[in-house]
Amino acid sequence: MDLVLATFNARYQHASLGLRYLHANLGELKDRAEIVELTLEHRPADVVEQILAKKPRVVGFGVYLWNVLLTTETVQILKTVAPEVKVVLGGPEVSYEQAGQKLCELADAVVTGEGEETFRLLATNYLNSGQWPAAKILPGLSPNLDTTALPYALYSDEDVKNRVIYVEVSRGCAYRCEFCLSALDEKVRLFPLEAFLAEMDTLLGRGVRQFKFVDRTFNLNTKISTRILDFFLERVHLGLFLHFEMVPERLPEELKSRIAKFPDGSLQFEVGIQTWNETVSKGISRPQNYEKIADNLKYLRQETRVHLHTDLIVGLPGEDKASFGRGFDRLASLRPHEIQVGILKRLKGMPLNRQNESAGLKYETAPPYSVLQTKHLTFDEIQGFKRFAKFWDLIANQGKFPAFLTAIEQIAADETGSLFTLFWELAEFLGKRHPKLHSIGLPSLVASLEMFFDLRGEGSGLMVRAALRQDSDFRVRAKTLPPSATPKRQALHQQATASGPLH
Repeated sequence: MDLVLATFNARYQHASLGLRYLHANLGELKDRAEIVELTLEHRPADVVEQILAKKPRVVGFGVYLWNVLLTTETVQILKTVAPEVKVVLGGPEVSYEQAGQKLCELADAVVTGEGEETFRLLATNYLNSGQWPAAKILPGLSPNLDTTALPYALYSDEDVKNRVIYVEVSRGCAYRCEFCLSALDEKVRLFPLEAFLAEMDTLLGRGVRQFKFVDRTFNLNTKISTRILDFFLERVHLGLFLHFEMVPERLPEELKSRIAKFPDGSLQFEVGIQTWNETVSKGISRPQNYEKIADNLKYLRQETRVHLHTDLIVGLPGEDKASFGRGFDRLASLRPHEIQVGILKRLKGMPLNRQNESAGLKYETAPPYSVLQTKHLTFDEIQGFKRFAKFWDLIANQGKFPAFLTAIEQIAADETGSLFTLFWELAEFLGKRHPKLHSIGLPSLVASLEMFFDLRGEGSGLMVRAALRQDSDFRVRAKTLPPSATPKRQALHQQATASGPLH
């Protein structure tokens, strides 16, 4: 193969949509290229051996936050043993601030932004005429989505069987949230809808039942989003699971009427709240209508069977622990199935970097570049938030402890009125009992939960022990659930809701 397109995915089950777009749009070079997908478990030397066995003249690497260190080591070995092979980089991690990046120094070219057009031109000129650009940094040319080749035929039968299938009907974002690289997009652009739906129909025919839409604002264009929902509603009897990222304020009646028709386990909405502090929200160029957001989340939770995954971010300028806690309690009271507590990360090129000095934002110097402290959060507090996030995900988000969550909500209401405060204390206790924060066995975790609440008093201890016994029975029953397209944790939340008035 003259061209190898490679990347390290975070997990095997993930499939690179970006590489497939590059491959699909190579034109006359398409048959001279091959995709090589790797995971973080691969050794760099073995990867280089695998790539060089294909005798490529050009190797393109997709570079992301999670794989930049592994890619750097791989490229260094590749350029050491085969300096004649041209290395081209692309992806968000190298699209900005290339100066000083060792990986960019090792490469022969870096394509910034969308790479389909620029990479095709570079590869065509080199392979057909031996011409290599004088400049190392090559701005990506935004492709015309009306003529861009769709990549979905490049999902293999193995992908269909074992991997998440990523799709998109639009690119760009209408919002300017400063912590996100999508804030740099000039506008939202749409792929031709009928051609897209024809590809989805083909994937359904091949057996795909899970679709993860990567569009930043799926519900921005009501006409488009209703058409897509109608398309899948006509086929939902096949047993589907669809993931969409939604704008939380925008839920017109045309969408509500369709969303309400989807059965249990078929829809998941990822809803980015990020902060419930109006001043903080405005300071990151993300003004929000919180009353509207609350109304929409209530509707989705009470009137539909949508699985709600919501997001909050720790470390935004102006937000202290007390403010975050109030926002967490407000969101938790609306009962989303999951609250992902994320730690702010310094993405190269994100507009928020303009506030680094004024907001006292200090970050790790190595990936994932998480914030270490701010003017409003100490280093110790952010460490505490990391423990909080880990144990909330383990206990609440994974769906294994519905009765326990109901019990501690009641305990929090009786004591301080703040679930956040109670769970913070619990997370600190668990952090001391399980300092590695990973590979915590279920029996050990349950014993620690019982111990914490026994120490708080006999009433709390008895309530929690009874709830944990219910959860044990619930997990046993859940093991008998029939296989479906619904992922495990979403299925557990669905089953808990069906079992009674749990969290």
